[in-house]
Parts: sequence; structure tokens; C-alpha cells
Amino acid sequence: MTLSEILTPSIEQAVQTVFGIAIDKVEFQATRKEFEGDITMVIFPLLKVVKGSPIEIGTKIGEYLVANVSEVSRYNVVSGFLNIVISDAYYLNFFNEIKDNTKFGFVTPNANDKAVMVEYSSPNTNKPLHLGHVRNNLLGYSVAEIIKASGKKVYKTQIINDRGIHICKSMLAWQKFGNLSSGQAGGQTPENSGLKGDKLVGNYYVAFDKEYKEQIANLMATGKTEDEAKKHAPIIIEAQEMLLKWEAGDTEVMALWKMMNQWVYDGFEATYKNMGVDFDKYYYESDTYLLGKDVVQIGLEKGIFEKDPDGSVWIDLTEDGLDRKIVLRSDGTAVYMTQDIGTAIQRVKDFPDVGGMVYTVGNEQDYHFKVLFLILKKLGFDWAKNLFHLSYGMVDLPSGKMKSREGTVVDADDLMNEMTETAQKISEDLGKLEGYSDAEKAKLYQTIGLGALKYYILKVDPKKRILFNPEESVDFAGNTGPFIQYTYARIQSIIRKANFDFSVKVTINSLHEKEKELLKQIALFPEVIQNAAQNHSPALVANYTYDLVKEYNSFYQAVPILGTNNQDEKTFRVQLSKKVADTIASAFQLLGIAVPERM
Repeated sequence: MTLSEILTPSIEQAVQTVFGIAIDKVEFQATRKEFEGDITMVIFPLLKVVKGSPIEIGTKIGEYLVANVSEVSRYNVVSGFLNIVISDAYYLNFFNEIKDNTKFGFVTPNANDKAVMVEYSSPNTNKPLHLGHVRNNLLGYSVAEIIKASGKKVYKTQIINDRGIHICKSMLAWQKFGNLSSGQAGGQTPENSGLKGDKLVGNYYVAFDKEYKEQIANLMATGKTEDEAKKHAPIIIEAQEMLLKWEAGDTEVMALWKMMNQWVYDGFEATYKNMGVDFDKYYYESDTYLLGKDVVQIGLEKGIFEKDPDGSVWIDLTEDGLDRKIVLRSDGTAVYMTQDIGTAIQRVKDFPDVGGMVYTVGNEQDYHFKVLFLILKKLGFDWAKNLFHLSYGMVDLPSGKMKSREGTVVDADDLMNEMTETAQKISEDLGKLEGYSDAEKAKLYQTIGLGALKYYILKVDPKKRILFNPEESVDFAGNTGPFIQYTYARIQSIIRKANFDFSVKVTINSLHEKEKELLKQIALFPEVIQNAAQNHSPALVANYTYDLVKEYNSFYQAVPILGTNNQDEKTFRVQLSKKVADTIASAFQLLGIAVPERM
């Protein structure tokens, strides 16, 4: 139980006993640093029902708590705030209860509860994953892990955009420009080029755009307008014809599409593995793009949708503060909205225990998801009330905006490699790697580099735009991943030197102020997980971990751990250090970040 849960019934009883009034709510807040206390009751709300000054009311409640509640040792009243000091015995009992619990803060899912499906990544198969995808994947994966830790069953999924004109552009460019040098048969492949499949296909997407622009320029030189040139450039006409052939199931086009998509899937898998993210279920747009058309008919019968004279079908959301939205074109083809409606319904058919979904998609799609969720509610699906758009801001680099078709994107693999190299340079400059084998060094550099990248991105509120600075993120001081990893490694060093039985129960009678502050910070962890799950915000977990590490470093500087002559104190302080390390590891697990045993 939390302190507020322990104290609430006692304070309600105090008000009833002292003032003869029943209250059903007690308001708490953290005690301000300049005052003594572990938790503060806000007295002002009581002034509506209890006569007297705030100081008088707070004093009487404080006296009652000291006399009747074993956890309360003393109190002080400042203006309208009752600062309550909790006994050392309470914190020592709490520590002995949790010190061996490796899953402290995590809630086991109830088999009868509804599951949550979290969608993230969802890339196109015409290019490799880039910096924007990195934020998407890290956010989606972390939110899924946090929701799972809060006590829910979670399914991780993505929908791969594997069809459309953009895919045909890469395919056509490969046909035109992918021949190998003379004397070699066939076209360029990941095997014979040494390139990851997603990078190879992405190169042809860029090649298409280069050729397209040249053709547009040539046509404009003959007197055509830019719009005319864009429509009549031979290469775009060929791409459109290829798309029609794909939709018709043309054997050769389908074979090429399957081959090149598989190259990309293999490339994605390698990136996901390196990034440390995973999925339980894949959906493909080529399978789902016709979904939802049958739902349109149901919506028409219910009067939710309306048909225009040209045969197109719409939904009028003006009364809901939105606009009219098309769900079926006049030629009977579906739009993205229709597909998303059908895919959501299909997912619940595939996983009947799903009671809600989280869509990790950039904030440029905010309006789309407002419309989607509202349509699903109007169609009468009860799970539609539990849909959430995890909307996030873009990631910028000091060099400016990225453009896929121009090849100016920051590739996810390149970024992760750069982070590892940056970690290597800084680690070597610090010179603390004596006795490490080359393999151990390589693993450590990757752990630090990826930890820096993930933490830098996840510590920011998802809604905010990020300016990503690789060098700054690998700093070993301040609110960074490496700083927290270093504290974890420092504690592991203490544990190795201590070399004793951790199962021994602590028998000390009083706590140093720094020990108590550290225990208070550890005690917040379960609540942080619940808040982060509720708010879909890994930033709450990241910044909690930084606060915990700052509190530990303050303790480390002020209190001798292995240097104390009192064996009970030494035992407790090493055990407390280990619990801090365990909590860091658990928090970083939720962020998808590894922790090193040595640094």
C-alpha cells in the first residue's frame, strides 16, 4: 500500500472523531524540500466543511495521527499544509518486503482482463527505416512494455505498407537501372551487391525520383507546364501501368513485387533485432486494403453513412466538430479510412480478447485518428471507446529536415552504428576499459550507444518535437542514458566487492536522511509505471530513473557504504544499493535499454 492509501482512512477517522464531520476525499502532495516531512496533506479543501483556521485544523489532525497511527512519528503545519513525518520503522519494513522482489512495481495481468493491442513501426517497403521510424519504434515498444508492466495483456503489431505507386516506383527503377555489369546474369540483389535489402530497394526509389525529375525538366523545356510534365513523364506513366498490372494480379509483376518486398522484410528484421524491438503479429496492406468495404454497407443501412448522387459514400461529422469524410469513392474503391476501419475490426476478430488499441503514428495524422475513432464508435463497437492515438512530434537533426525520395534521410542502421562509434570514442577517451576483451568492448559500446539513443528520445514527452544531437546524448553526465548506465555499473562494482549473503534481513533501528530519501524514491516506482501506462508516456519512467540515480549519487557521496565499521549498516547499504540497481534495470527494461555490469 502507498502512504496515501495508508493515511487516508486514518485522516478520515481523525476528522470524524475531532470535528464530527465525515469526508470522503483527502488531498495529498509531495512535501516541499524546505520542510520536514514525507507526505503532505492539503488542508484548504476542509475549510468548506470544518470551522477553524488551517493551522488549528492541521494541528488537531496531526496530533490525532501521532497518537493513533504507528507509521506517523511527528508532524508540522505550514499555512494550509500538514507535513507528516513517517517513522523509520515503516520504511525498513517496506524495504524488507520488497528487497528480494525482482518484479517490484510490475503487476501480473489478470487472465480475465481485456488485452491492449499496440501498433507501431508500420513502414513502407520502398525504403529503409529512418530516424522518424526510430522514434516511432522506440515509443511503441516502450509503451507496450509499460502497459504490460501495469497489469495488462499486450499484443504488439504493425501494418506494413507494401502496395501502391511508391512500391511500383522502386520496382520499375530496379527493372530499368538494376542490371549488373556485363558478363553477369540477372539484376542487382542484396547477395551480389552486399547491401541490406531495404537499402537496396531504397536506392532504386531515389533513382526513380532522379530520373523522374530529369524527364519533367526535359518536358518543361519543350513548353509544357510543370503539372503537365509531371503527368506525362514516361517513367510515371510506366509506374502507374505497373500498379494496374499488380492490381490485376499480373504474374511477372507479382513475382517481382514478392521478391523485392522480401528483400525489404529481411532488412527490416535485421534493423528491428539491432534496435531491440519485436512484434507478435504482422499485417500487410496488400491483405487489408480491401477490408472495410462490407462495413460501409452496414453503416449505410444504419444511417451512419450517406450516399451521394455520384455513388460515393460519406459520413457527416459536422455536428461532432469535424467535417464530411469520404469512405468509398464513386467507382467503389476504398480510401485509407475505409481500410483502417476494416483493419481495426479484423484485429479484434483475430484477437477476441482485445479491448482497446494504441496507434503509434506521427502528429500529422491527428485528424485522421479523430475521424477513425469516432466512426468506429458510431458503428457501435464497444472497444472503440478504448482507442488511443499515441501522437508524437517529428525528430529533427541540426542539419534540417529529411526527405526520403531525395535520399537525404538519416538511415536507422547508420544512426545506430554512429551512436556505437560515438560511445566507443568517448569510452576510449575516458580510458576505463582495462582488462576488456575486444568482444566485451564491442558489446559495451553498443549497449552505451543504443542506450544513449533510446534514452535521449524517450525522456522527452512524446508530443514534443525533438532536436536530436548524437554527441550530446552520449554524455556521461547529466540526464542521459550513459550517466544512468554508469551508476548501475558502479553499484555492480560495490556488490562484487561486498561479497555477502543478500537474503539477510536488515536489523538496523534508524535511517540516515539519505537512506530514507532513497527508499521514498524507490517506493514511487509502482505508481510511476501506472501513471506512464495511463498517459502512454515512457518519459515518466525515464525521468523517474534519472531522479532515482541523482538520489543514489547523493547518498553515495554522503554515506559510507563498504567503508562503515558497522556490519549491519554495511549490509543494509549494500542491499539498498542493489535494490536501486534492480529498479534501474527494471525501469530501463521498460524503455528497451540494456544495462552493463561494468563500465
